[in-house]
Amino acid sequence: MKIALVHDYLVQDGGAEKVLEVLQKTWPDAPTFVLFFDEKKMPGFKGKDIRTSFLQRFPYATKKYQWYISLMPTATEHYDLREFDVVISSTSAFAKGIITRPDAIHICYCHTPTRYLWTDTQSYIRELRVPKFVKAILPPVLSKLRMWDQQAAHRVDHFVANSETVASRIKKYYRRDSEVIYPPVATHNFHISPKPKEYFLTGGRLVAYKRFDMVVDACNKTGIPLKIFGSGPVEKELRKRAKSNIEFLGRVSEKEQRELYANAKAFIHPQEEDFGITPVEAMASGTPVIAYRKGGATETVVEGLSGEFFDEQSWEELADHLIRFNQSKYDAHKIKAHAEKFNQEKFVEKMKEIAKRHMSS
Repeated sequence: MKIALVHDYLVQDGGAEKVLEVLQKTWPDAPTFVLFFDEKKMPGFKGKDIRTSFLQRFPYATKKYQWYISLMPTATEHYDLREFDVVISSTSAFAKGIITRPDAIHICYCHTPTRYLWTDTQSYIRELRVPKFVKAILPPVLSKLRMWDQQAAHRVDHFVANSETVASRIKKYYRRDSEVIYPPVATHNFHISPKPKEYFLTGGRLVAYKRFDMVVDACNKTGIPLKIFGSGPVEKELRKRAKSNIEFLGRVSEKEQRELYANAKAFIHPQEEDFGITPVEAMASGTPVIAYRKGGATETVVEGLSGEFFDEQSWEELADHLIRFNQSKYDAHKIKAHAEKFNQEKFVEKMKEIAKRHMSS
């Protein structure tokens, strides 16, 4: 039984890439098909059997991959998957559109129906840093991609959603049922620290929709110490906006990130995510989470046990929560025990069970 993995592209690190790493460890002989692969940005995948599309040979392919968005459906359909009996795609965009043998099984681990096609189209166009004429021609391009995306969803034999939130989107936009398996978190790598907690923490990929601007404003107004890890397109704007009580750490190592989680008063999660791995990593460190009450956080954070929620994405409401936050009411060991629900072992066990079930059906 030959298995292949398909991922959208390997040009930036994130939660989806952590899922792919675990899938590769689960099926180590399976090659991985991607549209683009940037070895310099993704050194963890160097040496793996990564097979790229014809777009990899195009000018500035890994640096300006968005230029080729209209060609990505065609490139995805051109993967040669004839020798594989089972194909597992990990996707929030194009990988679901692969074409397999008629008798092959395609299991799609869906991180979300493509955000810029379904849930965030208007904000995607508004926040895109491109000339005005490009923005003007984007709507018809996205409309064509939306039609292709819906057709592509019907090529999938079995959908697996990364959260109940995503399962409901799959049902709404693709009219397909799905099973829910939460993404794998390496909970065993995180530890509880006995040190006094002196700062709040947030971070990840610094992009507009994640609303780090709101966290910066809340801490600017209150003077509360904040550390921010990660980098991204809005980093310069955030740095200019921030006062001296806010520290930007840039990209940090995994070891540094674990220390940051363990020694924080709380981790702030201001955005709506499909699942959200960073809050679970914080909880695996015994650190409570202050989260916006939308999306995957509502499935991972238990109010009063592992964190608390705010209901409006405004600096005023977040600031109120930060001022009133009482760390002493949380038990770090109970928080860490709760986070074990999302460990890697559970993910691998469930994915193997789904693959075995559908291979024998």
